[in-house]
Amino acid sequence: MTLLVLGLILFLGIHCIRIVADPLRSRMVDAMGLWGYKGLYSVVSLVGLVLIVIGYGQARLDPTWLYHPPPYLRHVNMLLMLLVFPALLAAYFPGRIQSALKHPMLIAVKAWALAHLLVNGTLAGVLLFGGFLVWAVADRISVKRRSGPGTEPQLPKTALNDVIVVVGGLGLYAAFTFWLHPILFGVAVVG
Repeated sequence: MTLLVLGLILFLGIHCIRIVADPLRSRMVDAMGLWGYKGLYSVVSLVGLVLIVIGYGQARLDPTWLYHPPPYLRHVNMLLMLLVFPALLAAYFPGRIQSALKHPMLIAVKAWALAHLLVNGTLAGVLLFGGFLVWAVADRISVKRRSGPGTEPQLPKTALNDVIVVVGGLGLYAAFTFWLHPILFGVAVVG
């Protein structure tokens, strides 16, 4: 459990800099340069992610149950997850869907985390998915208070991007539901 908590602190901590200390971020970019800052950000994120994966895997071997979700919540989980993959793609493919969602990546994270909290009643599950849900809500509130457009380049906004978002998102949903989730995480979604 220690590795999971440490990983969450590193991963979510570095992702919280703009939420709680945007001036610190600006000073770090000035001192290190944009690429130096992005490099540090990426390394800390990657180390945190690796610790999360290892820690969560270890915690699953001897789970501490906080609640036992009723079986019908698996259906609610699957419905929420239908939103996740298209929203995730919408963050990278500008179109009407991206405009309607405003912050599709955060919506994807919130839906993913909530969906998984509904079906994971272990302490490790609550820490992992609850931590990401709290971060995504806090970041969404923070984004509302920030001014100015994003600095990252984007593709042109087209109707084709909306098709890619829907078709690609549903394809990813099907791939994870029937194939990738059991392979990557050892948990069958259906069956």
